[in-house]
Amino acid sequence: MRPLGFRLGDVIAIFMESRPEFVGLWLGMAKVGIEAALINFNLRLDSLVYCVTTSGAKAVIFGGELSSAISEVNGMLGKNMAKYCSGDYNPDVIPVETRHLDPLLSTASKLPPNQVPVKGLDDRLFYIYTSGTTGMPKAAIVVHSRYYRIAAFGYYAYKMHPDDILYNCLPLYHSAGNIMGVGQCLIHGLTVVIRKKFSASRFWDDCTKYKCTIIQYIGEICRYLLNQPVRESETQHCVRLAVGNGLRPTIWEDFTKRFRIKQIGEFYGATECNCSIANLDGKVGACGFNSRILPSVYPIRLVKVNEDTMELIRDSRGLCIPCRPGEPGLLVGQINQQDPLRRFDGYVSESATNKKIAYNVFEKGDQAYLSGDVLVMDELGYMYFKDRSGDTFRWRGENVSTTEVEGILSHILNQTDVAVYGVEVPGVEGKAGMAAIADPKAKVNPNVLYQELQKVLPPYARPIFLRFLPQVDTTGTFKIQKTRLQREGFNPHQTSDRLYFLDLKLGKMSKLLADEKTYCGHQLLNMSRAMLLYRAAPRRTGK
Repeated sequence: MRPLGFRLGDVIAIFMESRPEFVGLWLGMAKVGIEAALINFNLRLDSLVYCVTTSGAKAVIFGGELSSAISEVNGMLGKNMAKYCSGDYNPDVIPVETRHLDPLLSTASKLPPNQVPVKGLDDRLFYIYTSGTTGMPKAAIVVHSRYYRIAAFGYYAYKMHPDDILYNCLPLYHSAGNIMGVGQCLIHGLTVVIRKKFSASRFWDDCTKYKCTIIQYIGEICRYLLNQPVRESETQHCVRLAVGNGLRPTIWEDFTKRFRIKQIGEFYGATECNCSIANLDGKVGACGFNSRILPSVYPIRLVKVNEDTMELIRDSRGLCIPCRPGEPGLLVGQINQQDPLRRFDGYVSESATNKKIAYNVFEKGDQAYLSGDVLVMDELGYMYFKDRSGDTFRWRGENVSTTEVEGILSHILNQTDVAVYGVEVPGVEGKAGMAAIADPKAKVNPNVLYQELQKVLPPYARPIFLRFLPQVDTTGTFKIQKTRLQREGFNPHQTSDRLYFLDLKLGKMSKLLADEKTYCGHQLLNMSRAMLLYRAAPRRTGK
């Protein structure tokens, strides 16, 4: 990239689907001190422009398969944004000023650059964006030491070997695929099989074909695999270890038994966090462990927060209050910029960085990273993911964990995609639960479903509203996307999807009508009154 005019510290955005060239590009750029912004290839229009421009990129390298996406935003990227196309180069569908990268690379010198800039472990390597489940993605800073730490963490924690073959179907713009996955090849010498995109139907065939011994998962991938028809290849593979995060406790044992996986390497972590934890011994449902005997060795903690505002609760000294075993709390990690394990490099946006830092947490004058996630620790020190702090909502004086309700609903519906979230109802305190359920063929009977929920969920955790839609939105890393659903709420004028609400007078789920007069009149009023009575009713424990 030097002959093209790029220099030390410049940023170039990479926007392409997963393939080996993706790794070669950011690795080669890092060699000469150019920083890459790894852009989610699913983004389009405003979101795409936002991620490219907020990184400060001077150029964008895009895959030929994404030419139309770049053409759509060409005018929004600015006249000074250089563009290079890798792969299929079709002048008819790309911006006029775009150069074909492949011929430029083929004529480049094969010799190492004459002057390689001195780069330290604390210098920037590239930028990875947050998933954007609660808003616009943020560009997290990944320094060289963080890349090494994350890759080494997986290698040593789960006893990987150089002769292992790792199956990587995760997007390379994400830390799980690019660092935890590809990092095993770059740093430890493993063979990594890169698949362009995740395919549930081809997953085990690929693992068998390439003799993979390790697989990666994230988000809902394990549930998608369980939802597939039984096939021979799912037990003819050589896989001994599945490593990742997001395996729901409700399907953990089903997954290991059906696919004969000897070890689950579930861990908790985020690209930018300093409080990663790992489940090293296969404790079902746990995402990690931290010693209760020597907690200062790895200074992370679950602290109490206000259940309504999620603000930190402090004691008389102004410090945060640790949670007892069994108490849900916000996970925080004490920051030490001199320690690679405890440093927090933040985001390109300084304001976004500041929002993730709290002061006077463990002791006076310290700083801590706020994970934004609620976990629970048991008596032994095992930790269990509870919910995203912004997802938990309060109803009938109780906190409702959307993650738990989603897991139960999905299990009842044979691993169907489900999103659970809280919605405001006029005249009612708190938020009522709403579940969006993927039901493209309209097979789910809402009242049969509600009867099942009465058996397994306490009254306060049962969804008051149901929404049936063709598919539930997910991020590129297979996390449920709720932003649009929460914004539309239960208003039938915002969607043509089937909507139902719990009519307590009739004792069943009733369809929410789209007729404006009906919706704005007695139906909503009756709903509000019913829920006021529902809130005032004595609570019972669901079995």
